[in-house]
Amino acid sequence: MALTDLCRYPIVQAPMAGGASGPALAAAVSEAGGLGFLAAGYKTADGMYQEIKQMRGLTNQPFGVNLFMPQDPHTDPAALEVYRHQLAGEASWYETPLGDADTGGDDNYEAKLAILREDPVPVVSFTFGCPERPVFDAFAKAGTYTIVTVTTPQEAQAAQWAGADAVCVQGIEAGGHQGTYRDDPQVGGAGIGLLTLIGLVRETVQLPIVAAGGLMRGAQIAAVLAAGADAAQLGTAFLACPESGANVLHKQALTNPLFVRTELTRAFSGRPARGLVNRFMREHGPYAPAAYPQVHQLTAGLRKAAAEAGDPQGMALWAGQGHRLARELPAGRLVEVLAAELDDAAAELTQKLQNLKNMRSAS
Repeated sequence: MALTDLCRYPIVQAPMAGGASGPALAAAVSEAGGLGFLAAGYKTADGMYQEIKQMRGLTNQPFGVNLFMPQDPHTDPAALEVYRHQLAGEASWYETPLGDADTGGDDNYEAKLAILREDPVPVVSFTFGCPERPVFDAFAKAGTYTIVTVTTPQEAQAAQWAGADAVCVQGIEAGGHQGTYRDDPQVGGAGIGLLTLIGLVRETVQLPIVAAGGLMRGAQIAAVLAAGADAAQLGTAFLACPESGANVLHKQALTNPLFVRTELTRAFSGRPARGLVNRFMREHGPYAPAAYPQVHQLTAGLRKAAAEAGDPQGMALWAGQGHRLARELPAGRLVEVLAAELDDAAAELTQKLQNLKNMRSAS
């Protein structure tokens, strides 16, 4: 199976964990000719299975399921305790207790793998790391196409060695969590821009590339395809769709002039993630420790309480750098518009190249 066999258009809907990427959104994208994705992160194994069942009831087109790799639970307890004390004021303000930071970091990974091996889906992708070869061998035997999120050429090479079918190359522009294999506090936000990263990965591995990071228009899809990608993955672009499960405050914030920029922060989860800059990020981001998923669990109640109170200043408003280009279109219609924009951009580029060729010939 080739990546291009999975969808009519080279358009992949990013698996956005936390509720945005449910069956309604993923099915609408797949039905329209893109590749829809369910986000299994933060769900129980049964919760994932129930969404897969719903998905199959909505479409017979290919779709994917994204898994979080288990995380190293070793963090600095002292730093986590300091951050807990710093968040005490938030707990008081929202009248909700802080969460339990000691509930493990495997995200029910093995149980989810078992379900996906026993009842295969067309595509499985991995974030926050790369499985070992036996995992890929088992999925290959089941006929499942596998993709690994990478943020460096070295990570892409590791994915190729392990046996992945493709890599999702995530540039620093991407919204939500950076899918790095290892969260290095020394690196911080020193990631690589998408176009540069595509070139580096293309020179390093022979795997198909799905490009992700700030893409919102068909012309941008054309650009990453021209740079060497085989498909484009869009998350923020689909966040505003009516089928998206994102909170309405989150959807509105994407184009609200009050939120003028995005930044990478550890404030909400303990791992670098790009979101709209709000009060919580400004006040707590500089002090948040590298402790995922402990910080994520610690702040879960605060984020929920802020949403219930209608306060976007206390929510994790994940968004890519292109968030101001968000369009409130039905997901299927958005796929069609993106595909038409891609065709127009390709035709325009072809014409420009022909004009340049004619000019050179004339001279």
